[in-house]
Amino acid sequence: MPETTAPSATFSPLYQQIKALLLSSLQSGEWRPGAPIPSEMELAARYEVSQGTVRKAVDELATENLLIRHQGKGTFVASHHSEAWQYRFFSLMPDSGKKVPLKSHFLACKPIKSPAKIAQLLKTAASERVIQIDRVQSLGGQVAVFEQIWLPEQRFSGMTLDRLESWPGPLYAFYESEFATHMVRAEEKIKAIAAEATIANHLKLEPGSPLLLVERVSYTYGNKPVEVRRAHYDTRQQHYENKLN
Repeated sequence: MPETTAPSATFSPLYQQIKALLLSSLQSGEWRPGAPIPSEMELAARYEVSQGTVRKAVDELATENLLIRHQGKGTFVASHHSEAWQYRFFSLMPDSGKKVPLKSHFLACKPIKSPAKIAQLLKTAASERVIQIDRVQSLGGQVAVFEQIWLPEQRFSGMTLDRLESWPGPLYAFYESEFATHMVRAEEKIKAIAAEATIANHLKLEPGSPLLLVERVSYTYGNKPVEVRRAHYDTRQQHYENKLN
């Protein structure tokens, strides 16, 4: 790819074109989460551009948390297995500020007919089935979260309650390892609600207790939605923390 690409109606800067090619390699699985990508010199030779052009493209992907630079080691594909990333999408923090153990208990995992709203959010046909997961999460031994999760059955075929219960780490690392699905970003809507009886029972609260409802859609490469979740947070001893960059 020459450095002097002629302008056109769809012209984009050369580094953006290289970024798109890098994203394509990530999306196709050429470089898996946790694995190193080729050096800037190797990528420059591959795409026939300067190292500076490659560096700018890689810098943008690193800023977007799709790649991780390790000083003296190289650049790696971001992974939910890494300690720094394991709870990147978990925003409930103890008011004490102390780090406490987070534990999941899965209640159900079953294929169902996709509810209309879930199909709309996942951008799937109404006829496609989804897998629904119910679970509670505890912070420091105290139940704090009840959530329902919906996943397209076609992508997550073979997921069972037994497999979920036997997985030792975060759920997004499970998706990554077992279903080749890497979550790269999420969109959330948050509102205060009163606990319905069923939700209150899961959280060991009185019906009508105040809760924080967080509705999330998570995306993999290519801006493709692959998970919808509805989480109910008991914030009596916790708070929702969002660090804005």
